[in-house]
Amino acid sequence: MKRSHYVFALIFLAGTTLYAQRSSEQQGSVRALGGRSVPRASARVLFSNRATNSFPGQLVINFGQPVWKSEYEDPTTFDRMTNGRVWRMGNDFWTVLDTNVPLRIAGKDIAAGAYYLGVHRSEDGNTWSLAFMDPAKIRRARLDASEIAKATIDFMVPMTFAKAEEATEKLDISLASQKDAIENVTIKVVWGTLQLTTLIQVMGLE
Repeated sequence: MKRSHYVFALIFLAGTTLYAQRSSEQQGSVRALGGRSVPRASARVLFSNRATNSFPGQLVINFGQPVWKSEYEDPTTFDRMTNGRVWRMGNDFWTVLDTNVPLRIAGKDIAAGAYYLGVHRSEDGNTWSLAFMDPAKIRRARLDASEIAKATIDFMVPMTFAKAEEATEKLDISLASQKDAIENVTIKVVWGTLQLTTLIQVMGLE
């Protein structure tokens, strides 16, 4: 009887030790990062109707601001980083466009809603595009913005490239509405010597 109790105790202790080891290994393989408040920038256009005292539409882009590094100014380094790739256009969490009005960019109709954004550069480096991704798909896949290369791009719209006159230390994204045609809004992305723009037509403001 004592022997059977002894064997059972050994089996129980061995099982407990194995479970503890597995639990420790599992805990050791997953880390929790972040937790503190991280500054993010925001660009917004809000449309106001003074006659009806209402706001018929708005769109906003929220983004992190990575710092430009001097080594990016080397054309070979910059091309290696960007050619044939999708850039997250920010840091930390995804860059998010949220619009409560439909948009049109280069003939592409974009429904009201939220989108994750990135920038795609063609393999030959000649073409830049604003890439739109469905947040629901990315949530299902549990992708971090640093894994943007794994994300499905739903569609892209062209952007115009120019070299900025002055280097911008932190990434900046602005939205500017034309005074004589307020439904036309320009997105401008500037970072270091990189400048990208595209024109948005805001629909449904009546």
